[in-house]
Amino acid sequence: MTNTKREIIMKGFDPIALLGVNDENLKILQKHFNATIVARGEHLIIEGEFEIVEQIHSVLSELIHLIPIRKLLDKKDVQTVINMETDHNEKVYSGPGDSIILFTHKGVIKPRTEGQEAYFRASLENDITFAIGPAGTGKTYQAVACAVAALKNREISRIILTRPAVEAGERLGFLPGDMKDKIDPYLAPLYDAMRSMIAPEKFKAYIEQHIIEIVPLAYMRGRTLDNAYLILDEAQNTTDLQMKMFLTRIGVNSKAFITGDITQIDLPYNQRSGLCTAIDILKDIEGIAVCELNVVDVVRHPLVKKIIQAYAQKHNQKPEDRSQRLTEASVKVCGKIE
Repeated sequence: MTNTKREIIMKGFDPIALLGVNDENLKILQKHFNATIVARGEHLIIEGEFEIVEQIHSVLSELIHLIPIRKLLDKKDVQTVINMETDHNEKVYSGPGDSIILFTHKGVIKPRTEGQEAYFRASLENDITFAIGPAGTGKTYQAVACAVAALKNREISRIILTRPAVEAGERLGFLPGDMKDKIDPYLAPLYDAMRSMIAPEKFKAYIEQHIIEIVPLAYMRGRTLDNAYLILDEAQNTTDLQMKMFLTRIGVNSKAFITGDITQIDLPYNQRSGLCTAIDILKDIEGIAVCELNVVDVVRHPLVKKIIQAYAQKHNQKPEDRSQRLTEASVKVCGKIE
């Protein structure tokens, strides 16, 4: 296979911050990718097979973005970015350089597929963004990352995360504890996403000061939320009235993310999902976007993608055809992958 060559100019930062002491970061990259990477003054030259060179270039670009935060990158930083750029994807997606959503103590959060990139862009351009897709596509995680980034940038003053407490095979009354104990398991995924992005001490302080609120959907009634990011997770399990109630909570300088999987509705069989209704009646309103993620956007364990495909085949349905449960005219799709 013909080799190719790319070059990075190391300007605006100390090359040692990127390369590491005695070029140890460079050595990690060379060993992992089995390619030639040579530093000559301000020039960093990458040579090897085309796909490998593109992966290395993507990793190095992300590491350069980390330098203002980390100052001097170490082996852990390099390995984190390598994993982020190469794990669980048949093909590495390298979106625009400014598509980083958030810097965290664990690394960089950014779109990792074309569908996620379209979702991110839509959220920047609209005040209400619906994200529909199966498990593992980053619907909720990306929404939380956008909200945390806005909070850190002081664009908003608080984050409200909520989801309906719909019984999926269990009855609340039989669960132990008081109402908070019964509700907390439903909110656990939101807690997990937040904790992965915010240091434990700061997260605890944000909760105590009500800068971050994680509440059941029923507790949202009667509130008007200004200067906030609102995230409604598992929205396929809302009723029409609940969805309308949530959407009308949005105040001045606020944005809302509504995420859900229309193939996993836990409402009674004869009850229509508020998510489906909302998309039907709001599809043509300016400032509202609907983004559909599908199996190619799954970025969890590789088996998750195979599980989704297997269930789709069992029901004689292609994974990317999940939207058939909505009317064809009901979805203004952002970045749908054919």
